[in-house]
Parts: sequence; structure tokens; C-alpha cells
Amino acid sequence: MDTCILCNNLRVSFREHNNYAQVVRGVSFNIGHKKTLGIVGESGCGKSVTALSLMRLVPSPPGKIESGRVEFDGTDLLSIAEKQMQKIRGNRISMIFQDPMTSLNPVFTCGFQIKEVFDLHRGMTNPEAASSMEQILLEVGIPDPHRVLNSYPHQLSGGMRQRVMIAMALACDPKLLIADEPTTALDVTVQAKLLELLKHLQQTREMSMMLITHNMGIVSNMAHEVMVMYAGEVMEYAPTDNLFDSPLHPYTSSLLETIPTLDNKKKRLTVIPGDVPAPQDTPPGCPFHPRCSRAFQRCKSDHPLLCEVKPGHSVRCHLYE
Repeated sequence: MDTCILCNNLRVSFREHNNYAQVVRGVSFNIGHKKTLGIVGESGCGKSVTALSLMRLVPSPPGKIESGRVEFDGTDLLSIAEKQMQKIRGNRISMIFQDPMTSLNPVFTCGFQIKEVFDLHRGMTNPEAASSMEQILLEVGIPDPHRVLNSYPHQLSGGMRQRVMIAMALACDPKLLIADEPTTALDVTVQAKLLELLKHLQQTREMSMMLITHNMGIVSNMAHEVMVMYAGEVMEYAPTDNLFDSPLHPYTSSLLETIPTLDNKKKRLTVIPGDVPAPQDTPPGCPFHPRCSRAFQRCKSDHPLLCEVKPGHSVRCHLYE
């Protein structure tokens, strides 16, 4: 399988007073050409920081990328100069952020903000840019592109603002699209339409995608492979069908049990006890052991390794070592 992007042993930390706490701990993955990798986990597991690291957008200070390699088109994105990275960011790799209301500048029209992308990476004339902007807004399902181009973000609904963000991300026909919680704060019907749109655009544009979410249902319909993260680490990595049919890690099983079903016998949703630990308070041993119903003594002291137990299916758990 052709690889679009390869990440190896990524470590990212943030300064806490006079100490640095690791929020991403040795994360490795690869995304194939025209494939989707779903990254799931609770809030605070390091999903968004992993994505920002690929784009070299981790704020420094207080954050810093300590080590790792991110190979894209034969280039290590973590070692090139910022000027080179600017030619890739928003052009060959684009990102859809969580909240379009805060991602879009409220004092500029949507058209002005989309045109900035064309000016930066394409160098088009004004008539060329205007034609391309209207075309891409039509492609993302906006029926009246001229009105939207002249509107300010606050004049649009949440779903329309998110479509504008998708249009900006696709303006330069990227090879990799990173979607960080693309349906946050949208109602269910709008979510479904946007996810179907992303799936359609990925197929027609033949791009790879990293989909970050805490919703396992979204991943089951969108991703080819799934990476489950907890406390900055990869807990399980597998093809989507394998993960849903036979989850190995207790954390993955717990996440799947929280999905609502139509089974009348199931009166209440399963709840995972406790919370994700803060980076500076990550417990020794397996970071999930304080919340795990299957933990035993070794889990409290020995840190488990990520081991491949089936072809393409890896898990970080002492139960399978």
C-alpha cells in the first residue's frame, strides 16, 4: 500500500511551571494513499496535539516537539525550515479545525478569507480566484456561493460555516486532509450531511484523510483503520472491521460499550469510571489501569509495550504480551 504520510515515535510536551509534561508519548502511524485513519479517544488523550504536530502548529512556548519523524512526500516535516513548511501547510496538507466560529475571522467576509488561500499558494488573478471560489463552494454543497462569499461568519449557520472551512481546506487540492472533530456542536442531521460530504470529496479528489473524533459511530462509517489513544499513547491500532468485531484493549471495549444501541434490554449506557489523567499526573505502569476492570498487579508497575498480536492489529496491554 502506498503511504501518504508516515509518523514515527512522535513525542510532544508542554511546559507546566518549570517542568515539561509529555502529552504525546511515542505515537507512530501511517496513512495510505486515498485511505482514512480514524483517531479516537476521550478529550485530553492527545489527538488534536498529534494533528497539530503534523502541521507544525504546536504553540512554542509552551509546547515543543521533542522527537520523532513525520515523513511526507519523502520529506521529514519536523526537520525542514519554517519557510518550506509554509509551502506545504494549507497547500499539500490542510486541516479542518473543531470550531468554525473561532477559526474564521469575524471581521472579514468568507470570500476574503478563502481568497487568502488562493493568493498564498496559487497566485491567481482576481477573476480566476473568484471563479474558483464559487466552484469550490458549490462542490461543498453551498447553493448560493455569491451570497456566502460576501457574508461574514456570524451571518451563517454552524453547518454553513463548517462548509466554508471545508472549502478553504480543499482550495489547493491537498494530498492529506486532517479533520479535527469536524462535526462538533452541530445537530445530528447536519453532522450526517457533512460526513457524507467529506466521504464523497475524499473519493472524488483521491486524497488521504485523518479523522479525529470521540464518536466511534463516525469512525465505523468513515475510516479504513483506527488508532485508539489514551493519555498520549496508542492503546490499539487495527483495521476498522477488526477493531469493531474483536476489540482487544479494555479501553477500546469500554468505548464501544458507550455507543447507544436499539437493544431494549440495555437500560442505561455504560460509563467509564474516572477521568483521563492530566499529563503531569499520568500513573506508573499502564496509564489506563486506575479505570480498568481487568487490571492486575503488573499493570500498576510495568509499562506495557505496543505489540502486534494479529496481522495489522496491535495493542498495548499486558493481557496480550
